[in-house]
Amino acid sequence: MTKAKDPGNGYEAARDELVGIVAKLEAGGISLEESVALWERGEVLAKICTDLLDSARQAVAEAESPAATD
Repeated sequence: MTKAKDPGNGYEAARDELVGIVAKLEAGGISLEESVALWERGEVLAKICTDLLDSARQAVAEAESPAATD
């Protein structure tokens, strides 16, 4: 995960920023350069969200494993 670009409040902040980016891209009316920059930021945010969700799934799987109850 790219810590330098990780929103300070974790998954929710990354998801909310990503939603805003999608809305701007869908609305149109922005330059190609801005569209590309927003797309690139969206890719980073999507990776952050995926990584955080994967970590959460891993933690749940480990907590549910039989070895965790021993």
